[in-house]
Amino acid sequence: VKNVIIKTPSSDFKWVIKLKKFKLTKTMNFVQPVLMFFEITHCLIMTFVHESVISKCMFFLVFEGLDGSGKSSLMKRLESCLIQNQKNLIMTREPGGTAVGDQLRNLILEKSNSPPTARTELLMYQASRAQHVDLVIRPALADKKWVLCDRFSASSIAFQGGGRGISIEQVEWLNSFSTQNLIPDLTILLDLSVEESQKRRQGRAQQTGESEDRIESEAATFHERVRNGFLTQAKNSEKNWLVLDASKTPDELFEILRTEIKRRQWLS
Repeated sequence: VKNVIIKTPSSDFKWVIKLKKFKLTKTMNFVQPVLMFFEITHCLIMTFVHESVISKCMFFLVFEGLDGSGKSSLMKRLESCLIQNQKNLIMTREPGGTAVGDQLRNLILEKSNSPPTARTELLMYQASRAQHVDLVIRPALADKKWVLCDRFSASSIAFQGGGRGISIEQVEWLNSFSTQNLIPDLTILLDLSVEESQKRRQGRAQQTGESEDRIESEAATFHERVRNGFLTQAKNSEKNWLVLDASKTPDELFEILRTEIKRRQWLS
């Protein structure tokens, strides 16, 4: 026997162990079998890891960034790509995604003479998120569907932690509680300068006739802290984040995202 082939059941991926490099003789020393054992064990482990990735047919992707960064457009492009690849999926957003969440969204974003305080705002986001996770996101993942979500727990750290100055530790604890420790497979951050974000929001308002909401109307210094909050999270968790330069064209952004998804072997 010259080779041992370990092949996965659901793909053409395989490891070939070349036994001929081990001299199987009666006088072989004890090192040879030990080396052979470790190589076979390593290949079995790598095969299992690869098979786990291939067999997982759904992923939870979150799109983050300042308003006007192009999250919605990129999500729609990815939606079309996944449908073409015959993937089941849902698209959703925060705050919102449920009847309760949509009511909370209106309360959070509307301008009023008595706006919620920073802590109240944080808790309203978390209440919306808990309902969203329990009724929409987890059921979709359990049903083997991809989930594309416009904002998730990273937004609370950036907006209420960075923007409002609430303790990051407290925000993280509330995130864990409201999501029951659900973590996205990949968070896509569309990074954009505060100045460009403002220009895009103003252009959108002129086109639609809709005024900016309460969060969008915050001062530039607030949005700068939010941006820094996102970038800090991405830097601290590079493995699960993809940072995109949102000044690039929609085609360029989508191509970078598609390349990353393929690199992770989530799409062929």
